[in-house]
Amino acid sequence: MNMMRTAILMAAMTALFLVVGALLGGQTGMLMALAFAAATNVFAYWNSDKLALAANGAQEIQRADAPDIYDLVAELAGRAQLPMPRVYVVHEDQPNAFATGRNPENAAVAVNTGLVAMLTRQELAGVIAHELAHIKYRDTLTMTITATLAGAISSIAQWGLLFGGNRNNGPGVIGSIALAILAPLAAMLVQMAISRSREYEADRLGAEICGDPNALASALLKISGSAQAIPNENAEANPAMAHMFIVNPLTGQGMDNLFSTHPNVENRVAALQSLASAMGLTRYKSQNSSGFSGPSPWRGGIDRGNSNGGRPRGPWG
Repeated sequence: MNMMRTAILMAAMTALFLVVGALLGGQTGMLMALAFAAATNVFAYWNSDKLALAANGAQEIQRADAPDIYDLVAELAGRAQLPMPRVYVVHEDQPNAFATGRNPENAAVAVNTGLVAMLTRQELAGVIAHELAHIKYRDTLTMTITATLAGAISSIAQWGLLFGGNRNNGPGVIGSIALAILAPLAAMLVQMAISRSREYEADRLGAEICGDPNALASALLKISGSAQAIPNENAEANPAMAHMFIVNPLTGQGMDNLFSTHPNVENRVAALQSLASAMGLTRYKSQNSSGFSGPSPWRGGIDRGNSNGGRPRGPWG
């Protein structure tokens, strides 16, 4: 259902681009705007993993650094029939995670230290499986295409407002002003709707990969409440990357509203619980502590000294 919804929304975005382009830019303006938007987003597509990881201060780890985490990612990647992604840790108290990379062969999964400290092993498996689902569905490509179209629509709207639009078959001055304001807004709404549909689909496939929809539902409830209470400075500085995380790292949303990149968590949980019921699974019994053995899943423990601004640190400095 969500795959069909994504296809319909992508078609709507394409139609919006064609209509706005024809009215405001004409064929020449439309092609120029698409070329400009495509060029910027192709660069972002090829470098998105580096940009996202650097912006969040992520550090790559090997198995020797955190064998429990690394082995869990490897196990889940095997279940999903994906190549082993690079594994990163983000020294951030807010519980969250994201995946990036232009394709499964160049993918990375990043988890916040706050996430690992809060969740049981089963819950963390659900979160990582969700991120692997994004990789398997190539959602980075999907969002790049939507960003290209949205950027082209915004460019046409701006050029049309500045240069008077399509003088031959245009909507006139008033119509051009209205389109210049409403077209980018409509494109943004469609883009966010696509993002929400991809989250539902990643929840579904992630639950199948980890084998327990209820564990993922429990994880979502835990981290969504904490994400609203614990600020993420890197995310606040780069709000355009908010859609990458499993829950909104900026602010909580009370419903699946039009301006949200993420569905409401209660709706996601309800969908996962329905899936669990269909799979014949009993309700997951959450725990309050991490399910990893020993005092910490990181080799050498986590140093919570002040040299890193009070944030948790691992053996990587």
